[in-house]
Amino acid sequence: MATQDLIDAHHHFWALDGSVHYPWLEDEINPHFFLGDYQAFRRPFQAPDIKALVPKGYRLVGTVHCEAEAERSDPARETAWLTEHAERHGLPVALVGWADFASADCEAQLEAQMASPLFRGVRAKPVTAARPDQVGETVGQPGSLRDPGWTRGLRLLEERSLSWDLRVPAWHLEEAAEALEATPALEVILNHTGLPWDRSPEGLAQWRRGMHRLADNPRVTVKLSELGSPMAAWDEQANIAILAEAIDIFGPERCIFASNFPVTGLNASYATWLAMVERAIAQAAPQARQRILHDNAVRCYRLDA
Repeated sequence: MATQDLIDAHHHFWALDGSVHYPWLEDEINPHFFLGDYQAFRRPFQAPDIKALVPKGYRLVGTVHCEAEAERSDPARETAWLTEHAERHGLPVALVGWADFASADCEAQLEAQMASPLFRGVRAKPVTAARPDQVGETVGQPGSLRDPGWTRGLRLLEERSLSWDLRVPAWHLEEAAEALEATPALEVILNHTGLPWDRSPEGLAQWRRGMHRLADNPRVTVKLSELGSPMAAWDEQANIAILAEAIDIFGPERCIFASNFPVTGLNASYATWLAMVERAIAQAAPQARQRILHDNAVRCYRLDA
């Protein structure tokens, strides 16, 4: 079998040496982390580490780094460190940073990061409910998807031709789709398969409604990534079925492979996760393997093919 070119469209690097401060990794453990105890990856993870995880039969030709909740006082610091890291190691080939949408400094934060040739967009997480029955409590809260003072950040991205990495649990997907109506030209990359944490029949039905609603927006692409859940045990077969359904909903031209390493390593090895995505592709769109594993990421993140 020929070697398959691979782009990993979502992972995290950190040195934990003072270059960039990550409070959740270097200070006290966050007891509310969505996958529980994460002591296993509170150690450096960088380009040589991810290269070593890629199994035989694949050639990792590029990666996209997603912001890793570094100290929020200076978003450009992580971007600068990653740009220097890429100069030394060749990865990442693009990055998604962070900016404070609600701050008057948001424009300046974006402009500072746009100085990096790797900067493609922002992941800024809105305020969300911890459980589906608590969604009503977030409506109108500062920083939520219905807060115009926060969603102004989406317009700033649209104006600069930057993308938004959207990361919300499934019970906010329909709300996110509604919020995006005000920025029709904004490129959006939905993180982690829409986070279908609630695996009850009702929860999965809600996830499907939200995924279809977002898929109606031609500017939204979904990352086939991270299916760990705080509400359900890891189930490889069920997760493959969810990945295949996501491909059916969005179509193979709007799905991209992503590992979310080292975080996904709490539940599966890199090779196992990649094999799961491959099985989903084989089920849902066998003709689209090259697109999902490589080509679509080139388009989404404007990479040098």
